[in-house]
Amino acid sequence: MYDIAIIGLGPAGATIARLLSKKYKVLALDRKIENRGKCCGGLLSPDAQKILASFNLCLPKEVLVNPQIFSVRTIDLDNNLERYYQRFYLNMDRAKFDKWLISLIPTSVDIINKATCRKITKIDEGYKIEYEKENKIYTQEAKVVIGADGANSIVRNTIDKKHKIKRYVSIQEWYENEEQSPVYTSIFDSKLTDSYSWTISKDDYFIVGGAFPEDNCDQRFEKLKEELLKKGYKFSKEKLYRREGCFVYLTNTWHSTFTGKDNIYLIGESAGMISSSSLEGISYAMESAYILAEVLNKKLLNSNKQYHRKTLKIRLKLKIKILKRPFMYNKILRKLVMKSGLQAITKIGTNIK
Repeated sequence: MYDIAIIGLGPAGATIARLLSKKYKVLALDRKIENRGKCCGGLLSPDAQKILASFNLCLPKEVLVNPQIFSVRTIDLDNNLERYYQRFYLNMDRAKFDKWLISLIPTSVDIINKATCRKITKIDEGYKIEYEKENKIYTQEAKVVIGADGANSIVRNTIDKKHKIKRYVSIQEWYENEEQSPVYTSIFDSKLTDSYSWTISKDDYFIVGGAFPEDNCDQRFEKLKEELLKKGYKFSKEKLYRREGCFVYLTNTWHSTFTGKDNIYLIGESAGMISSSSLEGISYAMESAYILAEVLNKKLLNSNKQYHRKTLKIRLKLKIKILKRPFMYNKILRKLVMKSGLQAITKIGTNIK
C-alpha cells in the first residue's frame, strides 16, 4: 500500500513528485515514449519561467533550441490581417524539458515508466490502480491518488461525471527545415477551429500544428497546411519527419476546473488548469503541484477542501483568461484589436538589400 500514487509525469506530476515529503511512500506511473514530448509549440512562457525561478531552478542549456524568439507573427485568415507582437518565450525541446523535470525527482519515489493507467477502483483503505505495461496488467494500491494525466485524464473521468470540458485534438507535423524562421506564428481561422494554429522552428525542423475540434480534425489540419503554403511557408511532404497528436482541453466555461474529491486530487490540465486563450498550461501545472504538495505534506488524508481553497488564485486567473478569449477568437473583436495596431511591432529593415 503506497501513501500516494501519481498518474502522469509531465510538468505537474514531476513537480509534485519532487516536492512531496520523503515521509510518504510514493508511486509514479508515466506512459511517455522516450524522446517524445507533448504535442505543443514547446514554448516556455514568462509565467512558467517565473515559477521555475521561485523554485530556484535554472534551465539547462541542452533543453533550449534555436532560434530563440522575440516576436509572434499573428495571421488572421478571417480578416486577411497580419501583425507582429513582441513576446518573451523560451524556445525549448519539450521532451528534454519533461525529462529534466523527471530527473529532479528524488530516488525515494518509485517510478514505473511506459505504464498506462487503465482503471481506478475505490477500496476500503484507498484506491486500487490497474495499469498496463508491455501488454500485461498490474495493480497497485494507494491511500491517495493524484491525477496529472492531462486532457484525457482517466483519473478525472473516474470521479467527475459533471464538469465536462470541451476537448480538442492537437496535431503537429515536423519537417526537415528548409527556411528557419525567427518568429512563432499564430494563425486564426474560424473555418478551421475556434482555437488557434501555429508554426515554429526548432533547430533543424519546421513545425506546423494546431488544436482542432474532434470532428474532421485531420481534414482541418490538411486545410491549414494549404493556407500556409499560400502564405509562402516552405515545407514539403518529402521532408516530413514525424507526425504527432494528443488531446487538449479548451476551458472556456466558468466551471471547467475541478480539483478532485475523496482523496483523489487533480493538478495541471487534468484539473482543467490551462489557459483558454493561449492554451498555455505549464505554469498552472507547476503552480497547482506546488500548492497540493504543501497541503499534503501537512495532512495526507481528507484535504480536498484545503487544496480547492488554496487554488482560488489560479482559478480566478483562468476566469480572466476566459474574459480575454473573445478578443482573440471572435473575428470581429480580433479585427478591431489588430487594426488598432495596439502593442504591435513595426518591421524595419526587411527591404534592405
